[in-house]
Amino acid sequence: MEPRIPGDARRDDRLPGEIRLQQMAEPEGTIAAETRTLVIGPYQVRRNPDGARPGAGRPLAARLDEAVGLAAAIDLDVVDRLMLAVQAIRPSTYLGKGRVEEIAGRIAAESVRLVVMDCALSPVQQRNLEKAWSVKVIDRTGLILEIFGRRASTREGTLQVEHAHLAYQRSRLVRSWTHLERQRGGFGFLGGPGETQIEADRRMIQERMTRIERELETVTRTRGLHRQSRRRVPYPVVALVGYTNAGKSTLFNRLTAAEVRAEDMLFATLDPTARAIKLPHGETAILSDTVGFISDLPTMLIAAFRATLEDVIEADILLHVRDMAHEDTQAQGEDVQAVLAELGIAPEGDRIIEVWNKADLLDTPERERLLNLSRQSGTKPVLISALTGEGTDRLLARIEARIAESRTSFALMLDPAEGAGLHWLYENAEVLDRREDAEGQLHLVVRLAPEKEPRFLNRFGTARRLRTGDAPRR
Repeated sequence: MEPRIPGDARRDDRLPGEIRLQQMAEPEGTIAAETRTLVIGPYQVRRNPDGARPGAGRPLAARLDEAVGLAAAIDLDVVDRLMLAVQAIRPSTYLGKGRVEEIAGRIAAESVRLVVMDCALSPVQQRNLEKAWSVKVIDRTGLILEIFGRRASTREGTLQVEHAHLAYQRSRLVRSWTHLERQRGGFGFLGGPGETQIEADRRMIQERMTRIERELETVTRTRGLHRQSRRRVPYPVVALVGYTNAGKSTLFNRLTAAEVRAEDMLFATLDPTARAIKLPHGETAILSDTVGFISDLPTMLIAAFRATLEDVIEADILLHVRDMAHEDTQAQGEDVQAVLAELGIAPEGDRIIEVWNKADLLDTPERERLLNLSRQSGTKPVLISALTGEGTDRLLARIEARIAESRTSFALMLDPAEGAGLHWLYENAEVLDRREDAEGQLHLVVRLAPEKEPRFLNRFGTARRLRTGDAPRR
């Protein structure tokens, strides 16, 4: 049986006028595993500092390696790769005519079935390249959508990916109805069955997108209720962010003893996961693992996953995990900062802690150099190995210290009979110290998040604010 590939123009003639939304909206299963694939990196070499986009300044070889890694993430059989220097983009085919003809011969010689272009193609460019090469062509956005479709496992993730994929497919419907484009029929001079069918497909896609948006609103409200319930519990939220394959899930598993999927693969995990962790002096925090970022992440995916990324936006601390063994680590870090800035998070904010991961892959001199840098100041990054556990104790201590910086400690005395007040303190504050004097009075030292201070002071007006460093450590 011949393997199916995404956007296949073949239709079931027994179902005229009926679009298969399931096949269009769910990338999973549309690309057969081990499909012979050619990955092409057509990168512009013309420098344009004012209009440079994230990722544009990274080494071209590293960008092509990443594209091959994306293809490998869905088990495509990459039989060849090709890096091209593009001086100017052609509106019709992206590449020049000579290049297109040269690649056509290469495709025939290698029996390639799928071409991945590591760029954003317009519908016209995609269609013309498919005609010239007689194979399926997908761009970077289509490839990432395919990966996300396979990785999503929760209801919310599935809906978000489906919505993004439908938005992507809507502009490319003409490719599925080329067999009708020259037919004429019905009334008038311009209309015809092809035009009618495309409009019908677009209406069905829009209706499905509207239904998905309504379902996502319900999911978003539910997630909002969960966040509100977490706010009532005095547990700070720590979110892991970083470039895909930087080791976030491995670190999550190390700190929480969970079993979240962690592999040497781009976008190994997609759906967010949260677990409780214990900090060195006994305080509980919520650690959240999120989807990895990548250069040129499609805008439609950032919009689709905004509800999921709200956990990142509202987190008390962000751990920016970086792969320090990767040759392109600096550019990857800049890409993550660009996405955070798009979410309204200042890249140099006080709540961001850089985590330099994969120390086990560094040679001894480089590891010592980075370790010395991380020890110079409390604002410097923390060098760790999520795989071996090296440095995770320093990371937990840094998280605890950063949480303490944003909270105020108070000393107060409480009558033992005030059970309701004592209960409120344990529910809404961190009790650092509790002693009972000879008369049975309770002497407490508590630490609160800033948003809880007004309610605390309204209820315990005699509490005394402690200076930094005065609060005891448990």
